[in-house]
Amino acid sequence: MTTAPLLYTYRRCPYAMRARMALLQAGVAFDAFEIVLRDKPAELLALSPKGTVPVLRLPGGGVLEQSLDIVRWAFTSTGDLDGWWARAQSDDTLALLATCDGPFKHHLDRTKYPERFGDTAEVKAHHHAQAVQVLLQPLDARLRHSAQLGGATPCATDIALFPFVRQFVAVEPTWFDALPLPALQGWLRGWLAHDLFTRAMGKLEANRVVAFLG
Repeated sequence: MTTAPLLYTYRRCPYAMRARMALLQAGVAFDAFEIVLRDKPAELLALSPKGTVPVLRLPGGGVLEQSLDIVRWAFTSTGDLDGWWARAQSDDTLALLATCDGPFKHHLDRTKYPERFGDTAEVKAHHHAQAVQVLLQPLDARLRHSAQLGGATPCATDIALFPFVRQFVAVEPTWFDALPLPALQGWLRGWLAHDLFTRAMGKLEANRVVAFLG
């Protein structure tokens, strides 16, 4: 058995993106296994019967099944020397994260996949507007006063929220670009061009273990 952590992942999943970005930023050497959604490996299901990614198998045999647990482990297991995790622990950054994974994700799903919920165009538009109100406007207000969510430099909250903002914007990018959210739009452009995101989005051959060097 490999001595490196093994991450079960899926390239386009925002939860898996945040896990990959955290592991890479923290300098953790890990193996990655790109799953096929319609044919999930038995090894993954044995570790985590819920069958969703990311799932991280630790060298000692432990298993982390939630993306934020993987983010926390990545930074704290390496000493958080650059303070990425510490800067994400203020009450306001934790509140942003709770909003992202709670009400914003609710509205995002109904904006991106209205057919799954039987929603009409009017209902989709409602969720689209609510997503802007609950998270994107507060993010823009915060980013008008600091370059990143953790202040002048990024923190774990930036890489935890970025994949979900990216996914929402991809539904209607022209519409997003016309919104009066200049600080958020600049922040998003910066992360889309960031080397960390480029590395995290490297295409992997499915059903094959690939080594990542943090």
